[in-house]
Amino acid sequence: MKKLYRSKKNRMIAGICGGIGEYFDIDPTLVRVIYIIVSVFSVAFPGILVYLILWVIIPHSNKA
Repeated sequence: MKKLYRSKKNRMIAGICGGIGEYFDIDPTLVRVIYIIVSVFSVAFPGILVYLILWVIIPHSNKA
């Protein structure tokens, strides 16, 4: 069974987008672009708040 973890190898800040990309087996860069577009169109604050919440909720990956 797959579990969602923050990525250690595909990280820019906390590894959230990299972990989501690895979980759904898509390019983490695409996840980052989608996140930025959604954040800009939602006036950025909700995107930042969601990122911070995910940073706290999603655990670290055990693999390198």
